[in-house]
Amino acid sequence: MEKPVPEAPPPIRVLMVCMGNICRSPTAEGVLRARLAAAGMAEWVLVDSAGTHAYHVGEPPDERSQAHAARRGYDLSAQRARAVDDDDFERFDLLLAMDWDNLALLQERCPPQAQRKLRRLMEFGRAAGSEVVPDPYYGGAAGFDHVLDLVEAACDGLIEHLARTPGRE
Repeated sequence: MEKPVPEAPPPIRVLMVCMGNICRSPTAEGVLRARLAAAGMAEWVLVDSAGTHAYHVGEPPDERSQAHAARRGYDLSAQRARAVDDDDFERFDLLLAMDWDNLALLQERCPPQAQRKLRRLMEFGRAAGSEVVPDPYYGGAAGFDHVLDLVEAACDGLIEHLARTPGRE
């Protein structure tokens, strides 16, 4: 008789969150997706992004974010902005805010039992020297490159963290 194959654990679900879901969080989604694929982890980590505000629902990422990401090999073109909804606190295992303000907005809406899921993305990229991913929207090209530098560092740290998840080693 054959031994039963152990059932794979459910995928880990990660939501990247910024204010409008057109610059930082779609960049983080695109970077994490690509790096998970390169690490062979894409099938067991699912990634999405959303904004704490509904300013840009249905819109693609900012053209500058897309252009800077494309220069580094990340394709953000299929993404569309959406707002965080109450179901996200149940559906996702990690909700990663780009800065303190968006973390505070998530904390205000989040049910007590899900507060442990809320963190800042840069907690996984401490070596990059920033506690937050600053909003590049009103800045120049250097701001978008800086966002990518920070997000890449944090996503690498996040992947290391996820790889140590029990049952995933």
